[in-house]
Amino acid sequence: MSAPVDSEDGVRRPLLADQRNAEETSRSPSHQGTFKRNLGASEAFAIVISIVIGSGIFTSPGAIDSNVPSPGVALIIWLVGGLLAWTGATTMAELGTAIPGEGGVQPYLQYIFGDVFGFLAAWTWIIAIMPATLAILSIVFIESIYSAAGITNAATSIEHKLLSILVLVIISLANSISTKATTRLNNFFVVTKFVSIAGVVIAGLVVIIIQTSHPNRDIGGRDWFTRSWFGYRETVNPDGSRIDWAKLSEWEVLGHYSAALYGALWAYSGWDKAIYVSAELSSPARQLPLALNTAIPTIVLCFIAANAAYYILLPWNLISTTDSVAVTAIGRLLGPAVGILAAILICLVVAGSLLGNSFVAGRMVVSASNKNWLPSFLGFVGNLGLSSNSTITSEESSSDSPDVPKESRSDAPVNAIILSAILGALYILLGNFRALLTFNGLGEYSFFFLTVLGAVILRFRQRDLHRPYKPLVIVPIVFAIVSGFVVIRGAVFAPVQAIILIVLWSIGLVFYWVRKRWITNREE
Repeated sequence: MSAPVDSEDGVRRPLLADQRNAEETSRSPSHQGTFKRNLGASEAFAIVISIVIGSGIFTSPGAIDSNVPSPGVALIIWLVGGLLAWTGATTMAELGTAIPGEGGVQPYLQYIFGDVFGFLAAWTWIIAIMPATLAILSIVFIESIYSAAGITNAATSIEHKLLSILVLVIISLANSISTKATTRLNNFFVVTKFVSIAGVVIAGLVVIIIQTSHPNRDIGGRDWFTRSWFGYRETVNPDGSRIDWAKLSEWEVLGHYSAALYGALWAYSGWDKAIYVSAELSSPARQLPLALNTAIPTIVLCFIAANAAYYILLPWNLISTTDSVAVTAIGRLLGPAVGILAAILICLVVAGSLLGNSFVAGRMVVSASNKNWLPSFLGFVGNLGLSSNSTITSEESSSDSPDVPKESRSDAPVNAIILSAILGALYILLGNFRALLTFNGLGEYSFFFLTVLGAVILRFRQRDLHRPYKPLVIVPIVFAIVSGFVVIRGAVFAPVQAIILIVLWSIGLVFYWVRKRWITNREE
């Protein structure tokens, strides 16, 4: 295995790719740098916050609590999940500053392992991961409204699905205006996220003050005040069954802990998304690590504080039985009217996460199109044109030339956003929340494992690679071990979703070779 070498044109060759693939990778330099570098560290910070703080912090605490023996262990799971997300994020920052490129993990896999791996990563994100994410968030948005109205078990109804698609369409339209418009709207949603979490935490603090001042008063859950946070207790499942932790074997306990960790990792999902806009940062080597190393600790702190507040506001046997823990906690403390207000705030939080993920999904499609992996019209920025002369460059879009029509000066990847919305709508119609959640996690962590493993390989095979940001090598090693475990466990317990992913990868490989042959024949 040889290290990448500089060619005559100065292009660094993939570590494991053959010469022909490398030459194809370096073609069409005009396709590089599609977007303007007009984002800073604060925008990248806001995008990470907006994507990660979504529905997970408000819906997954119940699923985690049902798989741990005590609230103290649940908080440790949240801390461990956050630290693992941070290890992945710092490794991505290393790759993002050493191997610049659009499209998230795909340029790293392409650089390390060659075109096929880069394509499969792009294909999986475009066809599976991002549309499934958009579908999940759209479903959660409508489910929050239904829950506030007291309606349950309606997620499979056609009305629920059509409303979810409507939400997805509205967010996609908002993302189609321009990058600046999206980031400004995103900043508003970031504020709502912090307000929502602050409301939960402040409510918990008020209960603490009142309870300690008046020990005999019945307010909040009281369990936090009268019981040990690390003492074993029976866990109540949503179906009414109970788990007696004293009777479980070590292997069974480990299985429950792994399920809880999987839930936490899903709640933290999105930590990798800042690298998707690294090509739009004005100074990525400085801004990308800064954004990630401030956003991830902030998120971890918010998640632990909010979950501690849930255990203060609610009886402990109630948390594991609900998927709307925030609405339940606020409604129980302050009444149904305030619970409805909490549901509205949570809907705004989910909308912000949906906006951020739609923003990222479009960038993935554009990057794949620019590499000739997808039809060229999907890579157009600022218009719906179907011919190459319809596209505009970033320089034209920022100029004041009268020759450039004003309606073409948007820098939003409209066609790419439309594709993501259509695929997301199909997932809403054909899937459900829990199945899509597992499907999404399997797809993501399969390539997270490969990417971080590649980062470790580069440390030993290409020591002279310029790395403006370089965490300790133990960081990517730890994340590679954990992500590999997550993938194996997910495939064992969700074989249907694993088979669907394998089928999609097989279709992708066929598409890749057919398109590659078609492009070669056309050029000849």
